[in-house]
Amino acid sequence: MNETWRKLGLLYSPESGPRHPKLSTHAANPLPMQLDGDLYRIFYCGRDSNKRSSVGAVDIDIRTRRIVKEHYAPFFEHGPVGTFHADGVSIGNTYECGGNRYVTFMGWQSPAQGHWRGDIGRVKIDDELVIVRGTEELLMGMDSEDPISIAYPWVAPRQQGGFDMWYPSVVSWDAGNGEMLAVIKHASSAQGDNWQRHGAAVPHPLGIAQAFSRPSVLNAKDGGRRMWFSYRSGSGQSYRIGHATNHEGQVWELALGSACLDVSQDGWDSEMVEYPYVFTHDNETYMLYNGNGYGKTGFGLAVLVND
Repeated sequence: MNETWRKLGLLYSPESGPRHPKLSTHAANPLPMQLDGDLYRIFYCGRDSNKRSSVGAVDIDIRTRRIVKEHYAPFFEHGPVGTFHADGVSIGNTYECGGNRYVTFMGWQSPAQGHWRGDIGRVKIDDELVIVRGTEELLMGMDSEDPISIAYPWVAPRQQGGFDMWYPSVVSWDAGNGEMLAVIKHASSAQGDNWQRHGAAVPHPLGIAQAFSRPSVLNAKDGGRRMWFSYRSGSGQSYRIGHATNHEGQVWELALGSACLDVSQDGWDSEMVEYPYVFTHDNETYMLYNGNGYGKTGFGLAVLVND
């Protein structure tokens, strides 16, 4: 079976209305949460004039692709100076644990000298799909396994209990071909809070796929899992969206020849596509994703179809 993504167009542009200073540009890392029926609240990361990202939201009817409500104020802002998310937050996904519902995120630090650094955090979200300010906490930071930077977590429950996490980790800022080496790693947790790290999970051949970001994971019909992610090849190409598969009990395999998403010939996603979020709704599989400028042009929607 050959599956392809059919693009449904740009859903939301940050230029569509008056902007809060903390959300003045960009709408990156879209994260959908169902409000009712076809109506979803889609969280995203906007930036202020200092390029620090905070979390905004827009309510959209997925079926008609109509904006129902654009929320002006941010739902969750980057932290104060000295915190692990002082220079921005980039959201991952959502999961339930211990009677609470959380949104995972990457916390940014951008020192005056040297490269940026990321750590993984989480923040509570209430039954009204409002992020509870002041509940943010560091979930996983640097250690000997991940000494440089980690990012964009995806946390999912296991059928047999416990949780899995997939997250990109920077191994080197230069892999020898002018591109960073950032691989998708795996961690597990019995309770969803303390994590045991297991190292690289997805193959990362240099010159083909070596700079990974924002994994998005779905359970497959055969009992395994499927993953979409953004990646760069190391050949100078901008971000593309790739695909990997995992049959139950087996390792991940790259599947860059199927179910990937490429750029358009022109328009808002003609230069790059990145930061996917794949989800199911009404027996369809959808992808929210960003285009040019790392989310500067907004986010769009695609649906998975069989050729």
